Amino acid sequence: MASSAPTLGILLRKLRSRHGWTLKQMSENSGIPLSTLSKVEHDRLTLTYDKLYQVSQRLGIPISELFAEAGQDATPTVTARRSLGYVDRALHVETPNYDYYFLCTELRRKRMIPVITKIRARTSKEFGELVHHPGEEFVYVLRGTIVVNTEFYDPVVLEVGQSIYIDSSMGHAYLAAEGCDEAEVLGVMSSGGEDLQESLMSIHDPHNGQRNPAAASAIRTVRQ
Repeated sequence: MASSAPTLGILLRKLRSRHGWTLKQMSENSGIPLSTLSKVEHDRLTLTYDKLYQVSQRLGIPISELFAEAGQDATPTVTARRSLGYVDRALHVETPNYDYYFLCTELRRKRMIPVITKIRARTSKEFGELVHHPGEEFVYVLRGTIVVNTEFYDPVVLEVGQSIYIDSSMGHAYLAAEGCDEAEVLGVMSSGGEDLQESLMSIHDPHNGQRNPAAASAIRTVRQ
C-alpha cells in the first residue's frame, strides 16, 4: 500500500530540522508568526497560497517543496483530462508590458500553463525589474522579434519560429525588439506547485495590470 502524502506540518518540521532552526528562528526567517507555525506543525492549521509563496521566497526554496517530499514515490494516475484552447475564450489579463491570454483555464491545478502573450515594452527601463517565479518555461515566437533579457546571460534576439527554454526562477524579461511595435509569443510555464497560474498573475503589481470584466469572471471561476 502506498504511503499517504506528508502533511504541511511534517514538511515544515523537516525543513526546520534540516536547517537546525528553532521554531522562533523559523518564524523570524519566514515572516510567519510563531503561534501560526506551531499550529501548522501540529496539523491544526494550514497556510494560504500567499503565505506558502512568502515562505518559499523568504527561505529561498522552491514552493514545490511545500507540497510534496523530494524523492517521494508517486503512483502515476491517468486523469484523461483534455481542454481545447481558444484565444477568443482565453482569460485576458492586461499589464503595462504585456497582454496575457491564459488558455485552458477550466482545468484546475495544472502543472503546465499555456499562454499567448503580446509584448509591448521595448526597453529595460520601460519594463522595470526582471521577474522571477517558480518553475521553468518555454517561449516560441509567433510574430515579430523579441529580445530576451536574463539575469545570468547576455541578451538574445529571437525571430519568428525561434524559441527559448529557461529556468523561471532566474530573473528574466521579454521585450519587443527595436523596430517592432508589438510581438506575440506562445509560452508554456511549468512548476511542481499546483497554483502556478495565480503565481504568474500576481507577478505584476495588481494596481498596474487591468483585467477586463470577462477575465475577472474567469479568474473567479478558476479559483472556485
